[in-house]
Amino acid sequence: MRTTITVKSMNVEAALTGKREHVYQAAAFDPHTAVESSLDQIWNLCDDLLAAHGNMIPTLK
Repeated sequence: MRTTITVKSMNVEAALTGKREHVYQAAAFDPHTAVESSLDQIWNLCDDLLAAHGNMIPTLK
């Protein structure tokens, strides 16, 4: 459970700080994502999701 809590905490940190690298780190640390995707794929997925839903989250740096 600790891993799940840590990933959620990292997501909150990304939202509060507005730092894009925190989004990437949270996604890469998620065990389900990490098993299925390479780091390049994770970054591309994050970029795609931020582009699609960026108006729903704080501005990322």
